[in-house]
Amino acid sequence: MIEVRPGGRRRIDRVLATDYVRDLDALAMSTLRERRDEAAQEETDLSYLRRLLHARIDIVKAEQQRRSSGGDTSIVEQLATILADNALGPATGSGRHQSLEPSRAGEYRRRAEALVGNADLSDVSSLSEDQLTQTLHSFREQEQSVSQRRREVQAVVDAFNAEIARRYASGTASVDELLASERRRDDSEGD
Repeated sequence: MIEVRPGGRRRIDRVLATDYVRDLDALAMSTLRERRDEAAQEETDLSYLRRLLHARIDIVKAEQQRRSSGGDTSIVEQLATILADNALGPATGSGRHQSLEPSRAGEYRRRAEALVGNADLSDVSSLSEDQLTQTLHSFREQEQSVSQRRREVQAVVDAFNAEIARRYASGTASVDELLASERRRDDSEGD
C-alpha cells in the first residue's frame, strides 16, 4: 500500500499534503508551474508502477487460465502475447497523455517485484494454486492503492491547471510573460 506521511519528505507526501494546493490564487505563477510539474511527475511515476502491476497481474491470471484449461504452452512462451494483449486492449481509468518519463522506474520495479515475496514470476508454473491466488490478491490490492493515489495526484494537477487557466482567462497572466520566463530559463541553463 502507498502510504502518505504528513510532513514526510517524499514527493508524494508533499504533493498530497493539504497545504500544497491551499491558496492557489496567492501563489506566484512560477510556483504554480513548479508544483504542477512536480505533481505531474508523481502522476507519471504512479502510472508506471500501475502498468508494472497490471503486467504482473496479467501473467498470474494467464497461468491460472492455462492451468484451468489444461494448456501445455508455458507462460514464458506466451509472455509476448500476454503483455501485448494488455497494451493493445481498451484503455481503462483516467489515463492522460504523459510527456514525462518515470523518474523512479527502478525503485518501482523493485517494489512490484517485492510484492511477490519469494515467488519468482519468471516461473509462475512452479507456484501452487494458493501461492498464485495470494500473489494475484497482493498485486490487485497494491494496484488499487496505486490507482487511488494516482487519482488523488491527478486532482492536484487539475487544481493547478485550473488556476493557471483561470489566470490566463482573466488576463492576470500572459503568454508573453511565459515566453520571456522560458527564454530567461533557457539562457541561464546555457551558461
